[in-house]
Amino acid sequence: MTKTTPEQNKALVLEAFDTLFNKRDYEAASRYWSDNYIQHSAHIEPGREGLFSLIRTIPATLRYEHQFILAEGDLVIVHGRFSGNGRPVAWIAADIIRIEDGRLAEHWDVLQDEASKSESKSGLPMFGDAFPA
Repeated sequence: MTKTTPEQNKALVLEAFDTLFNKRDYEAASRYWSDNYIQHSAHIEPGREGLFSLIRTIPATLRYEHQFILAEGDLVIVHGRFSGNGRPVAWIAADIIRIEDGRLAEHWDVLQDEASKSESKSGLPMFGDAFPA
């Protein structure tokens, strides 16, 4: 069993997300996601192939960017935005990933449509320091 540090795990998750969501390099992405990947998301079919199949159906305009990332032990939580996903607004996500043997082994997420300035009761953006244009 490979032991990794929280810093290594954060870098791994960011590299994996960029490879799959932004570069759409499925061959390279398969090196980041475990063969036994467990998916807890209600809108994604089981396993690594379920995730990869979903991304293949989303427009090529999909972009992922992160704002915050935290890690403790084998768990990483990343706060990010999925834009260009074919939906009317971007998704703001909190993704929780468990790392095992240097690969993404398990995933949970919380997704919410990004609010515009007029929709935000707090008057603050959900991602970054400015509302989307």
